[in-house]
Amino acid sequence: MDAAKIIKELRESVNMSRKEFSEHTGIPVRTLEDWEAGRRTPPEYIPRLISYQLKYEKLSGNK
Repeated sequence: MDAAKIIKELRESVNMSRKEFSEHTGIPVRTLEDWEAGRRTPPEYIPRLISYQLKYEKLSGNK
């Protein structure tokens, strides 16, 4: 699966808009838009880091 789909699925899994996800992760909205549209490709570790962050927040109860 490519990074664009992974990032979009991660964002949708927490029911956040791009703006909300941007504020939550600290990634600019425009960057998220470009990644999800496939106009730019994030470094391969970024989807993994976002996934770890969301899993940690879920486990620790912090959201």
